[in-house]
Amino acid sequence: MKHHTRLALLLTLVLAMLLLSGCQSAQEAPEAATQAALQVTVSIVPQMFFVERLGGELVDVAVMVQPGNSPATYEPKAAQLEALSRSDAYFSIGVPFERAWLERIQAANPAMPVVDTSQGITLREIDAHHHEGEEEEEEEHHDEAVQLDPHIWLSPALVRTQAQTIAATLIAEDPEHREVYEANLAAFDEELTALENDIRGALSGITSRRFLVFHPTWGYFADEFGLEQMAIEVDGQEPSAKELAEIIEEAQENGIQVVLAQPEFSTRAAETIAKELDGKVIKVSPLAENWDENLRTVAATFAEVLGAPAAE
Repeated sequence: MKHHTRLALLLTLVLAMLLLSGCQSAQEAPEAATQAALQVTVSIVPQMFFVERLGGELVDVAVMVQPGNSPATYEPKAAQLEALSRSDAYFSIGVPFERAWLERIQAANPAMPVVDTSQGITLREIDAHHHEGEEEEEEEHHDEAVQLDPHIWLSPALVRTQAQTIAATLIAEDPEHREVYEANLAAFDEELTALENDIRGALSGITSRRFLVFHPTWGYFADEFGLEQMAIEVDGQEPSAKELAEIIEEAQENGIQVVLAQPEFSTRAAETIAKELDGKVIKVSPLAENWDENLRTVAATFAEVLGAPAAE
C-alpha cells in the first residue's frame, strides 16, 4: 500500500514539473517573438513613425539622426555604425548627411539592403532667391547649382509612396507576415487620408498663401496644400546683407510678419528679419516623432500666420 502511495506521489510530481515547464515555455514565447523582430534602421525620426505604423510589433527601429540634431550635419556615432551589423534593412531618404555616410553605412553591413524611400517621387528643386542681374548667370550654371529638396516626409501624399516602398521591403525580408504588412499599409493609407482632410480643413479660411521660412523645409507641404514658400537660407548658407534687404522688401510687399524657423538651426537671421518686419519668429520642427500630430500642429500654425479666422 505504501509502495502505491509513493508511486502516486512520484507521478504527481512528474506531472507538476511537466506543467510548470509548459508554462515557462509559454511565458518565454513573447520574448522569442521580440528577438525575431526585424531590425530596421532609418535616417530620421519621422521614418521611424512610418516603419512602426507598417511593421508594428514585427519591427524594431533604430534612428541615425537623434532628436535635436540636424540631418544636414549629423555624424553617426561609432556605436550606431557597429549596430548596423545587426540590421536587416536600412531606409534612406536623401537628407544631406547621407551623402557623406551612406557608403560607410552600407560597408558596415554589406548584406543589408539599403532602400531609398524617395524612389518613385519627383524631387522638387530647393527654393532660392534670384538677385537682380543674376538671372542670366543662374541660367548658365543651372545644372551645376541645382539642389534637390529632401523633405519628402512632410507631404502626406508623398508619404503614401514611401509607405509602399517600406511595406514592400518588409514583406521581402519577412514574407511570412505579408498579410499583416498589407493590412497595416491599408490602415495607414486611411490615416493619411484623414490627416490630409484635417490639414485642408485647418487651411480652408486662409487669406494669404505665401509664407516666409528660414530653412526651405516646407516646399512639398506647400505644393500639396496650395501654399507658397519663401525661403531665407539655401543649402545651409545664411543670406548676405543685400539678400536680407531683398527678402525683407518682398515680405513687406506681401504683408508677412512671421518668420518660421526650426529648432535644429540658428535663428539669428530669422530674428533679424522678423524685427525689421515688426513681427516674430515661430519655431516649428519637421523632425518631430509624433509625425501626424506634428503636421496638424504645423497646419494650425500656418492657419494663424496666413490669416485664417479663429474657430468658433
